[in-house]
Amino acid sequence: MVVGILGGGQLARMLALAGYPLGLNFIVLDPAPDVCAAPVAEHMQGDYDDQALLAELAQQADIVTYEFENVPAQAVAYLADKVAVYPPPQALAAAQDRLNEKTLFRRLGVDTPDFVAVNSLEELQQAMDQVGWPAVVKTRTQGYDGKGQAILKRPDDLAPAWQSLGGVPAIVEAFVPFAREVSIIAVRSTTAEVVCYPLTENSHRDGVLRLSIARPDDPMQGQAASYAARLMKELDYVGVLALELFQADNRLLANEFAPRVHNSGHWTQDGAATCQFENHLRAVLGLPLGSTDAVGHSAMVNLVGTIPAQADVLVNSHAHLHLYGKAPRPGRKVGHINLCAESRAALEAGLKRVLALAGE
Repeated sequence: MVVGILGGGQLARMLALAGYPLGLNFIVLDPAPDVCAAPVAEHMQGDYDDQALLAELAQQADIVTYEFENVPAQAVAYLADKVAVYPPPQALAAAQDRLNEKTLFRRLGVDTPDFVAVNSLEELQQAMDQVGWPAVVKTRTQGYDGKGQAILKRPDDLAPAWQSLGGVPAIVEAFVPFAREVSIIAVRSTTAEVVCYPLTENSHRDGVLRLSIARPDDPMQGQAASYAARLMKELDYVGVLALELFQADNRLLANEFAPRVHNSGHWTQDGAATCQFENHLRAVLGLPLGSTDAVGHSAMVNLVGTIPAQADVLVNSHAHLHLYGKAPRPGRKVGHINLCAESRAALEAGLKRVLALAGE
């Protein structure tokens, strides 16, 4: 069985690593010459919209998935006419446009911050009367890891923010005074079987995820899982889906969803009975899904820009180091460290040391 993946980054690499024990082989299509999935997958180098390469991928792969949501929608649609592609094209289309995404949430009864679509500086100025201050303006497309957005605190911020985003169609959202950021990693198979991992509590800096802590038995688990289930049913979803949320008092407000395996679910590699990567493959292949139960207490720390010495990480017996084969450079995710301990106290003690190693 051959799985094709659009994108050859670290998520594709980890999918392949999880799939080899299941007897799967992998092909990645990526324009970069030095993708980090290359050691564990055949690499087809070329543009995502190269129809000759897409046709070749469809011929060689039994099924196709993707590792990021900014892959061209037309490429996925082209492939879907020739081979099974999961998650389905309609899920990708919804995730690629923040206005469509937020509108979908509202239609499904999933709470969101107040938002208004804007297409000009004048419309942005008018929208502030409805949304209020402070607010966040975000491009409708091509936004990830804090890119494509700007904070609005006062009227003088409007013109520079609009210029910084390139004057493209956007949405402006009310700023949420949240207590914490959380995400739910959910999985739905071709047979409509659904499982969810324990809620994950997340911390970001400069728009980039830095720390995720698994929270088994979290009181907000049921609400988050219900939101994810509604979304997946509506989209006839197959695969792993990550839904990012803000908690304000006893309410969860949806920020965005990712139609793929997700950074905040990396702790599952060492802290869950079945990791998100294996369950994604099980889902798209129509295999029974594995248990999502937490094993002990777990957290994940991203390595951004620098890689600490292996021995300094592994001296902590609860630490598991995952490197992506990338050269370090500022702002680049080059790996992560999973911590898995038998108690919350042991996890927190290990986290202090690991966060220091990661520059956090």
